Amino acid sequence: MIANFLIGLREGLEAALVVSILVAYLVKTGRRELLPALWGGVAVAAGAALTFGALLTFGPKGLSFEAQEAIGGTLSIIAVGLITWMIFWMAKTARHLKSNLQTRLDDAIAAGRGAVVVMALLAVGREGLETALFLWAGAQATSDGTAGPLVGAGLGIAAAVVIAWLMYRGAVRLNLRVFFAWTGLFLVVVAAGVLAYGVHDLQEAGILPGLTNLAFDVSSTIPPSSWYGTLLKGIFNFTPATTWLQLVAWVGYVGIVLPVFVRTTWGRQTPAPRPAAPAPATVAAS
Repeated sequence: MIANFLIGLREGLEAALVVSILVAYLVKTGRRELLPALWGGVAVAAGAALTFGALLTFGPKGLSFEAQEAIGGTLSIIAVGLITWMIFWMAKTARHLKSNLQTRLDDAIAAGRGAVVVMALLAVGREGLETALFLWAGAQATSDGTAGPLVGAGLGIAAAVVIAWLMYRGAVRLNLRVFFAWTGLFLVVVAAGVLAYGVHDLQEAGILPGLTNLAFDVSSTIPPSSWYGTLLKGIFNFTPATTWLQLVAWVGYVGIVLPVFVRTTWGRQTPAPRPAAPAPATVAAS
């Protein structure tokens, strides 16, 4: 539930910030008549995300166990790819998000009201579809028969909307670069767990080998039904019985993605400007 809350908070805040930036720009530039078109695009994007989530949840019902595991594993791996791209993209563009959106909105306004609808749809829809897919994959990986993952995600999205509204009203200030950097660090670990779960699904479907080749089994030390086992599974998708292929996938993903993300986010500091060299002295001619 905690992991899904943070995913909902991060992704919801990103989408809410996009909307608030677009709304504020239209209001500031005296184009309030385009607000209905903007909100229309946002509504279509939200509906598309909900529809996509429903298809992911109910679409595979009625299929064989192997087919469901194959679909679940494939979508989990796709979700990891999308969330990885999103983490790096947001780490690089958070500082310039406002200016980029305003430039794109200016182009849409010049093209007409319909272009504003499409621009809002694409800007928010991408976030919605990514969020739906990753939340579904995370919920599948941590599902225990309860509504905890969905409740956590819903609370995170609600908190994101409140924070974005407070920022729009000027009541709070948030360093977006720092926020997306630290939540991105956490999501790298979460995505590694989803990747390992997707590998396990493909093993159960018979697509990948090694289902019975366990790297470790600590079920007696960390029972899956215990509170700490549930906590580890809910936050990091930890499985007490892990196959070698799952372990290789987890270690490989974290070992590659985490150092690159840290270097991308914190490794490039803007050097301090050098003091200007003194101008050479001139000697007056006698």
